[in-house]
Amino acid sequence: MDERKSPDELLDTILAADRRYARDAYIFVSESLGYTVQKSGRSGHVSGPELCRGLSELALRQFGRLARTVLESWGVTSSEDIGEIVFRMVEVGLLRKTEEDSREDFVGALDFDEAFDRGFRLHLGAGGADEHGPEA
Repeated sequence: MDERKSPDELLDTILAADRRYARDAYIFVSESLGYTVQKSGRSGHVSGPELCRGLSELALRQFGRLARTVLESWGVTSSEDIGEIVFRMVEVGLLRKTEEDSREDFVGALDFDEAFDRGFRLHLGAGGADEHGPEA
């Protein structure tokens, strides 16, 4: 009998041991990895900072102004959280890493304020709120 677990079963293993992040956070990090690899034009490995930038781009595309709120609802509030998710997935075999990869690669790799808040401005004029975002 094959003892290999499906990706869903591997996620169940992670979630049984560590409930800091929602299942959707793991799924979105995996989707973000695919998005980042495709966008880079390379096959395979991307760095922690590259993944964080790709994740922020994909989150803004999918969730717009609610991107930060959605990520926070899943327990993801910093690039360090993204790194923890990646390395939990590595530990169970859902992702692979190189010898050079470490959790430290994610420390300060994405400024959530800059990525998700400062790109949107709210202008108050005589006619009320005039919303713009994200800035180019």
